[in-house]
Amino acid sequence: MNPTVRHPLEPSTTSKWLAALAVIGYALVSLIPLVWIVMTSLRTPQDAIAYPPKVLAEPSAIGYVNLFTTRSRVGAEELAALPPPTTWYEQLVREQQMILAGPSRFIDRYKNSLIIGFGSTFLSVVLGTLAAYAFSRFRVPAKDDWLFFILSTRMMPPIAVAIPIYLMFRAVGLSDTHVGLMLLYTVVNLSLSVWLLKGFMDEIPREYEEAAMVDGYTRLQAFFKVVLPQASTGIATTAIFCLIFAWNEYAFALLLTSGQAQTSPPFIPTIIGEGGLDWPAMAAGTTLFLLPVLIFTILLRKHLLRGVTFGAVRK
Repeated sequence: MNPTVRHPLEPSTTSKWLAALAVIGYALVSLIPLVWIVMTSLRTPQDAIAYPPKVLAEPSAIGYVNLFTTRSRVGAEELAALPPPTTWYEQLVREQQMILAGPSRFIDRYKNSLIIGFGSTFLSVVLGTLAAYAFSRFRVPAKDDWLFFILSTRMMPPIAVAIPIYLMFRAVGLSDTHVGLMLLYTVVNLSLSVWLLKGFMDEIPREYEEAAMVDGYTRLQAFFKVVLPQASTGIATTAIFCLIFAWNEYAFALLLTSGQAQTSPPFIPTIIGEGGLDWPAMAAGTTLFLLPVLIFTILLRKHLLRGVTFGAVRK
């Protein structure tokens, strides 16, 4: 075969270049808001609201200082009577004619997001894996009806049942608790988890388990030692999608929490500065809020790429 002859299914050079340009253009457009948020977090409040907007401005860490601290404005005489600042961030606060009053509540809200987000993701993946394996391997009565019922729970927006859930949580004492939000996010994510993982389980040949059980493994041992390693790609992919929902969820966190279990999404918009919203502090909180999901996705990126293409070509 002549090596210069292009295969009919192989894209042309022009098509490759057009596809590359389209991907690069989409990536740039998608990254512009994120880059602007990071840039805003490193600006002063005056530069953050400047009009026309400043693309280049002198960097400042005041947004991160305001995010992690509470401050109080004092008069010039009282400020002059204070001892010199002992830290760089106290110096930044003094330059704003303020003094430090204590830490902010952002760290507590950030910890709540970590506990609730990763906790509900773990529960969703564990329960979803067990349910998906049962639906994939056993004869479940009315299996198709059960699967449709599980899927139907995602057809209605969760906020539509917010009021009944609020009343129920208040009656059983789960309002404003970590356990309450973790259970709620787990229930919402369970349908997605079951359906995604069932597709992965169906792709794993039954012969693997049968061979393991012939060798003396029990069904449970075959599940842990044969099926789970084969389904690791699907588990990682499902975990990423479940975490993204639980991490970004706003409406339930706003309605069902007020202090003790409040997460970052309803807290960040309430960061107030002098004369209105403290945009650098809000941008700093948003930047830090993006990091856990970004790191988690990067760590599992190989599994994610394999997961979204798994089963596309059947042998």
